[in-house]
Amino acid sequence: MSAATPKKNAVTVIDAGVGNSGNVLRALRHLGAEASFSADPAAIAASSCLVLPGVGAFRPPRERLYGEMEAALRTALAKGAYLLGVCVGYQLLFEASTEFGATPGLALLGGTVDVLLPHIGWNRLVASAAAAGHPLLAGLPAEAYVYFVHSYAPFAVPEEQVLARTRHGAEFAAMAGQGRVFGCQFHPEKSGSVGLLILHNFLRLAEAA
Repeated sequence: MSAATPKKNAVTVIDAGVGNSGNVLRALRHLGAEASFSADPAAIAASSCLVLPGVGAFRPPRERLYGEMEAALRTALAKGAYLLGVCVGYQLLFEASTEFGATPGLALLGGTVDVLLPHIGWNRLVASAAAAGHPLLAGLPAEAYVYFVHSYAPFAVPEEQVLARTRHGAEFAAMAGQGRVFGCQFHPEKSGSVGLLILHNFLRLAEAA
């Protein structure tokens, strides 16, 4: 099988030079995915299932993505790939961030990442009206709690893109998505059975396509 025809359950975790990749890889492999970790533009462009993880500030991974890696990511999406952003990887999906000065994002989702009261620990997900019946949230309990570590979050996200909200000082989009691009501000790999279910649902979406 060539690099241009990846295995059905293969997923590429993008090496954006930031932490938590090991935990994400372990969670995906626990779910049966053949997960690899790569900064190779050719591998990213050929992938049909991508995860963009992150821990820390917005600007360093954004700068790492400029150029060939961003072009490869956009090529994969244009060919039908599915993408899940996690924590800072989720923030990168939006139009811009104000962290350490205005920095443009990938603009795959609408909204701007702005400062939030530091948020560390478990908090409740509240599904939005737009998410009714959405396959990414299939099977989630009404009282779904997930684990957050962040001090910036996306705001002014278009209503039709918001999948779930959380409140911590202010209400923000804890999950968002459009088309084949999704993301979560929390860490599904650290969120127990709820987080694993969300990852499972994402993998099934990509495999079904």
